[in-house]
Amino acid sequence: MTEAGLRRTRLYDWHVQAGARMVEFAGWEMPVQYPTGPIEEHKRVRAAAGLFDIAHMGRFRISGPHAEAFLQAVQTWDIRRTKVHEAHYALLCYDDGGVVDDVFLYHLPDGWLMVVNAANKEKDLAWLQAHVGDADVILQDVSDEMYMVALQGPLAQAILQRVTDVDLARLPFHGVTHGMVAGVSTLIGATGYTGEYGYELLFPVDEVRHVWEALLEAGEPEGLIPCGLAARDTLRAEVCLPLYGHELHAEIDPISAGLKFAVRFDKGDFLGRNALLKVHLEGPVYRLVAFEMVDRGVPRQGYEVVAGDIAVGEVTTGLYSPSTGRYVGMAYVLAEYAAVGTELAVVIRERPRAARVVRRPFYTPAYRRK
Repeated sequence: MTEAGLRRTRLYDWHVQAGARMVEFAGWEMPVQYPTGPIEEHKRVRAAAGLFDIAHMGRFRISGPHAEAFLQAVQTWDIRRTKVHEAHYALLCYDDGGVVDDVFLYHLPDGWLMVVNAANKEKDLAWLQAHVGDADVILQDVSDEMYMVALQGPLAQAILQRVTDVDLARLPFHGVTHGMVAGVSTLIGATGYTGEYGYELLFPVDEVRHVWEALLEAGEPEGLIPCGLAARDTLRAEVCLPLYGHELHAEIDPISAGLKFAVRFDKGDFLGRNALLKVHLEGPVYRLVAFEMVDRGVPRQGYEVVAGDIAVGEVTTGLYSPSTGRYVGMAYVLAEYAAVGTELAVVIRERPRAARVVRRPFYTPAYRRK
């Protein structure tokens, strides 16, 4: 813990020695970029592979006789559809349909692992504990026991295969398995947050330096490099993956956010179901859209979106897209302005700059979906 109250991952010294620029993020001091720069890091993930320290994410183990019933009640996905050794995206919602957090659920032989956003970890844990009640559920925060890194990119499989005993060709998209990585017992998930095929690895915290350096050494022939938060953000934005605090928050519901695929109304009751069903049946007032700039200008979160003289929404994410060479973004706009092709404008420095609604995503990911 620093004097400013920020936490540091076990790789903090390694990042500093590697020349990373460290910034505050969600209560952590994290690498935002390395000397290679965020655009080169972004392009390397798209073309080869990048390695990310994501130990700031929260990890909860959920087990016990009532674990399945508990999870069915507190999140939107029907976990009966997720077999052992599979993972799936889901959302925790308040009664009014607003999002507590978006999470990933890993179905393990001895229970479930829930990965949550770093900024929401304490809130999520308290929220989950408040809903356990008398259920026979064991809810454990294992964030300080299990380290987490992400190896992402089209060459990630070839790199990881050199240091694991798992036959990765047999691990499907969103598959989960245990195996050895650089001699360390590791939970391997074919998951990620970049729009490229890759893996998220969880293993004992004391082994992180060894695993991290073994992966970088194994990937040296392919040009594997460490990547920071800046590249992670542009990578996720290009494929229109939501980020809590931008596309998702307590005043936004999953239907308006275009995440209906993660909401199963047919599974029975769950927190927020009635509110979400109302939005689903009546239609959202606002919808999340992707847009590209027609005029010159850099869109930023919070910028107003207009149609003529009418204010119709607000930008949630704006960026220069290294993969497409365009300035693009996401925004919530009134539903009648959400159709692809709609001409809008983003108010930048008090001047409306022309923009157009386009199909999502901006970049087509190379996921291996079998």
